[in-house]
Amino acid sequence: MMRMLGLFLILAGGLLIAAVGWRYMQGARTRDAARAQWNELASGPGAAESVEQVVPGAPVARIIVPRLAIDEIVLEGVAATELNAAPGHHPRTPLPGGAGNSVISAHRDRHFFALGRAVLGDTVITQTLQDGALRWRIVGRRVAAADSAFVLPTDTPMLTLTTCWPIRHIGPAPDRLILTAEPIDLGDEVVGSPEADDSEHLPVSAEGNGDAGGGFRGQAVRAQTGR
Repeated sequence: MMRMLGLFLILAGGLLIAAVGWRYMQGARTRDAARAQWNELASGPGAAESVEQVVPGAPVARIIVPRLAIDEIVLEGVAATELNAAPGHHPRTPLPGGAGNSVISAHRDRHFFALGRAVLGDTVITQTLQDGALRWRIVGRRVAAADSAFVLPTDTPMLTLTTCWPIRHIGPAPDRLILTAEPIDLGDEVVGSPEADDSEHLPVSAEGNGDAGGGFRGQAVRAQTGR
């Protein structure tokens, strides 16, 4: 009896590992396909007119944090399918560069793993088909409980990045890391690969709770990501 139980547990564990591996592989494939699609859109003629109506799962932006070597294509939506493959743009917020606060979320164990090392003063670069390249400077960093991690509305252009916290927590993370950034300037060149950033980096504490600074036009939304 004990032997049968042991074999059952081994089989169940193997199936669980296989399922997780398959999901990660699906996410990697979708991520690669999104980058190829984005490169084609960004380099094609009339790029700004090619995204009049965005559908869930479509590539809508590129985000780079040079000092942390983050370079990801952002998909529209924050459902499990989108977040398994890439950072997701909250559909109730504007795209980076639009009026209001653009909210982008990603899982801490994958695309935003390095975000835990972000500090005030770090430069973030976004690229959209509508507004081209835009540089941002991180001006706020907070940790909020998962059930109270809301981003509030304002009319000024802002960028909010969220992921689960603590980064290395085993199991469902209890909190959310919320970073807010303000625009530095606009540009229209296609951004290259991440390089060393010469921004001034200020010390920051990872302690504290509360809502993210800044916001977006409309109602408050919860800082997304679920692990």
